[in-house]
Amino acid sequence: MRVSITRRLRPPSVTTETLKVIPLGGLGAIGKNMMVLEYRDALLVIDTGLMFPDDDMLGIDLVLPDFSYVVENRERVLGIIITHGHEDHVGALPYLLKEVNVPVYGTRLTLGLLNAKLGEHGLQGKTSLTEVSPSRELRLGPFRIEFLEVSHSIPDGVALGIHTPVGVVVHTGDFKLDQTPIDDRPTAMQRFALLGTQGVLLLLSDSTNADTPGFTGPERGVGQKLDGIFALAQGRIIVASFASHIHRIQQVMDTAARYGRSLAIVGRSMVKNVNIAANLGYLSVPEGLLVRPHDIGLLPPDRVVVLSTGSQGEPLSALARMAAHDHPAVEIMKGDTVIISARPVPGNETSVNRTIDRLFAAGARVIYEASAGVHVSGHAAAEELKVMLNLVRPKYFVPVHGEHRHLYFHAELARATGIPEDHIFLMENGDVLELSPERAQVTDRVQAGMILVDGFAMGDLQDLVLRDRRHLASDGLVMAVVVRSAQDGRVVGEPEIVFRGFAYAGGLDGLTETAKKLVVESLGSAEMQQVSDLGLVKNHVHDVLQKFLRREAGRRPMVLPVIVEV
Repeated sequence: MRVSITRRLRPPSVTTETLKVIPLGGLGAIGKNMMVLEYRDALLVIDTGLMFPDDDMLGIDLVLPDFSYVVENRERVLGIIITHGHEDHVGALPYLLKEVNVPVYGTRLTLGLLNAKLGEHGLQGKTSLTEVSPSRELRLGPFRIEFLEVSHSIPDGVALGIHTPVGVVVHTGDFKLDQTPIDDRPTAMQRFALLGTQGVLLLLSDSTNADTPGFTGPERGVGQKLDGIFALAQGRIIVASFASHIHRIQQVMDTAARYGRSLAIVGRSMVKNVNIAANLGYLSVPEGLLVRPHDIGLLPPDRVVVLSTGSQGEPLSALARMAAHDHPAVEIMKGDTVIISARPVPGNETSVNRTIDRLFAAGARVIYEASAGVHVSGHAAAEELKVMLNLVRPKYFVPVHGEHRHLYFHAELARATGIPEDHIFLMENGDVLELSPERAQVTDRVQAGMILVDGFAMGDLQDLVLRDRRHLASDGLVMAVVVRSAQDGRVVGEPEIVFRGFAYAGGLDGLTETAKKLVVESLGSAEMQQVSDLGLVKNHVHDVLQKFLRREAGRRPMVLPVIVEV
């Protein structure tokens, strides 16, 4: 389902003097990150991520950026560069590649995770995947791209220094300035500073924690907290984390081995990512550490660690199933210590709290929230963002990757570091920012918004679908089956009225009987008996029942009339 945030305009004209920067996602929300750079006839795409649906998107599985502009200009696309392997940057790529066959560039782990995802969509081997690294540049048409190491909550993330005919564009990707990263691969501050010294036309920078003061804590601090918890735990330890957080997984493995505990991995995505990261050399698994989930019952509780998905309270995740006593291999028992090593993504707080309550009810000790020190963010806080601004010293600045408040606060930080007000652009998805060495301004818009994925359906749903689902969820359904004579239009027998998901304090029996009589009476008039168009008869029954139920019950259920002629 495509939901456009603007009326469709003709594509902006291609000129030789300017570079166009067009965000198609990632602004105003956490997720579905996608950026297009355009110069003359060449298009370069940066990231193609997804977002998980809001609570009011009933039945929707995934939210993608509306990439119509890229599809319609497929012949001009030189390639897609992925900054790192998180879903909000790479998750929508299989859907785009079904419509646009272009090369994809990324670091080794990023491509490893992507390749597995392409296999799930039947695209493995059908797309050109090219590995890149900070040790060498990439040239695509008028663009020369250098890759800069950045520290994040997944290994192998990169920022981009994009050299264009009009100037250098720096895209930070997701980053923080962790000085002691687990993989000894800190953010390449000296290279950002070198670009700043040489001159940067535009900085596009991660805004996720722009409203968080100070500095983001180091990842090694989480390992120290885990060590203290493991030292005191008497029973089993269950750790839930993001399946993509390879650094966190490494620390859990190392701590388990240090305390002589065996580790079982549960959750499909966790098992998949551990296998990929270990095979590619990004994860070091201590010898003899791993056991099968079904074998943990054979071990003493104080010798067991379970590494699980479900840190976001997903209903079908391993941790949620454990909490509901529905997991085939692990059941929460009194004496277990459960560590939720993640922060709830906005919108997931209710499901996370529900899972935590169930874990407590089952007798577990649950350690959660950032205040317990078992999680740190992978994104730079305000002081780190100011450091990046001062290192790069861009002429123009666009905050990206964040909700509107994050973009606003990041713009405030840019002003504080001396960037002029008229050189800072708070953009929306679909805006076209045109840049030359002398000026920058938003000149146009292209189609942008969302594509909603419901199972195998994508792009052929209507707004009416979601509206009907909300209607059913709030007021229920009433079906009226009426048998009517094809000869004289009289009602034959008694109508059948069926209520589903409809609550009425006075009881449904009396309401049902009254509704039946009302339908018979309304169709029994001489005027209605002469109506031969069944569509008009259905509309009449619909209106009669809806007015009646609104008056009697104060509800507006979905009314589905079924007229059968005999």
